[in-house]
Amino acid sequence: MELFTSILALLSGLAIFMYSMKMTSGGLEAVAGNKLKGVLQKLTDNRLKGVGVGAGVTALIQSSTAVTVMVIGFVNAGLLNLHQALWVIMGANIGTNITSQLIAFDIGEFAPILAVVGVFVVIFARNKKFKNVGEIVTGLGFIFISMNIMKDAMQPYAGDPRLTGLLSRMDNPLLGILVGIIFVNIISSSAASVGVLQALAMASAGAAAGAGAIDLEHAMYIIMGFNIGTCVTALLSSIGTTKMAARAALMHLFFNVIGTLIFTVAALVLPVAHWVELLSPNDVARQLANFHLVFNVVGTLILLPAGDLIVKLVNICIPGDEAEKEGQHYLKYLTPAMLRPDFQIAGSGVYITAVTNEVKRMLDKAVENVSRSLGAVLDNNDKVQEEINEQEEYVDYLNKEISYYISHSLTQELTEEDALTYSALFKITGNIERMGDHATNIAGYANRLQDKGLALSDYARAEVESMIDIIEKTAKILSHNDGDDIHVRVAKAEQKIDDMTDQYRYNQLERMKTGVCNGEACVIYSEMLTDFERLGDHMLNIAEAQERVPETVTASARKSRNEKKA
Repeated sequence: MELFTSILALLSGLAIFMYSMKMTSGGLEAVAGNKLKGVLQKLTDNRLKGVGVGAGVTALIQSSTAVTVMVIGFVNAGLLNLHQALWVIMGANIGTNITSQLIAFDIGEFAPILAVVGVFVVIFARNKKFKNVGEIVTGLGFIFISMNIMKDAMQPYAGDPRLTGLLSRMDNPLLGILVGIIFVNIISSSAASVGVLQALAMASAGAAAGAGAIDLEHAMYIIMGFNIGTCVTALLSSIGTTKMAARAALMHLFFNVIGTLIFTVAALVLPVAHWVELLSPNDVARQLANFHLVFNVVGTLILLPAGDLIVKLVNICIPGDEAEKEGQHYLKYLTPAMLRPDFQIAGSGVYITAVTNEVKRMLDKAVENVSRSLGAVLDNNDKVQEEINEQEEYVDYLNKEISYYISHSLTQELTEEDALTYSALFKITGNIERMGDHATNIAGYANRLQDKGLALSDYARAEVESMIDIIEKTAKILSHNDGDDIHVRVAKAEQKIDDMTDQYRYNQLERMKTGVCNGEACVIYSEMLTDFERLGDHMLNIAEAQERVPETVTASARKSRNEKKA
């Protein structure tokens, strides 16, 4: 009965510990808001910055797993490349050590005060940010309370020969690492797993002299296993994502496995445990925290220069690129995995950026089809018409899929800014789809001219070439999305298109008077000018809607597209 009571107390303490970690992490993330995610996107242009950002953000939100899932989301959306992702993942491994370092202070006597103050703030504070701060303080208080519960539950058995005999086998590297992998996946937190080890160490410190149940030499391999086991969540999050995102998750695993191999070999030939123990003699809990920190910091320092090799390795393991296969329609940035609840931790900015990048792909394809259709008026053949029809089908496919993802996002709880952004993206998508329809119309005019054996005059052909030029220039402004005057520049281009249409209609009438233009060919050309003018209207609508898409999102997307390496 006493054993059952102790096990129940241990499980209760573990439950409180895990909930407290979640409460603290949630409060910290709420206080920081989406700014942390913005920092992850912006400050990763070199490896040292990336490591620093990864460590800092993880230390603040107390979850390396959450940061890694965010990184996978950023890679999936095209915000980060693999090199940038690797630096952040390395930093996240360092930042997760803050919890074990705090626990090692063993301020359990003051824990109830923290808990009471935190609960008081949560209950009575009206300001949401104060409530979040209250959650942080409450969570910290209950972390130490739960540590005391687990310590007291294990203390009667700390010197039990069966337990010490079991733990003595953990100096076998393979067994210790395997136990660590299994245990961390049961608890789903490397920080919490180290906390349980520290609680056991504190319990052993209170046992009879010489009867300690755990020491660093036995525990260090378990801690290495924790780091490998924590990769499972990231790997699961990458299922159903792009190849790039899957590679990011695999990098996390490779980094931790390689680091574990290096430290395991070092521990077998060098007195690593003894060196770490010298940093804090007679304090096993602190020794465990210090080893966790040393393992991650030294592993990062060793592997930081080898980042290119790790990236090459994951590219070999997951071969192929994201290039389109002939005849295959697909989404490059949006994936079904992004609809899962566990992916929402990456934040709405990732989802919006993924939608934005898919919309850009759709715009590029529609503009390419418009140019191809106008070119068909000058030089038509069956192959060109087939390419136009295939591209139009692709544009329609993207319109349907992007609209589905936008519709799904609108069912979630959104800020006013996000709701306006999605509305703007939906408007842009609709206008791009209409551009595709006009391309199909123009291609139809080319067919009519060919079927009837008609041809445009040299004057009209020159005007069509001018149409292609202005359409491509305007689309370039929209596609690059550079500068604050996009709307103004596109409005000027749209006005030019209107002026050109008026001038071309006048020119056409003059040619009809002189008999230069065939009557039926003139009718077709007149209809084509209507589509040309409508194209300008739709591009202006797109430019107006783009102003509602946050500049940080589009700027980050541009940066990611232009950077090949961090």
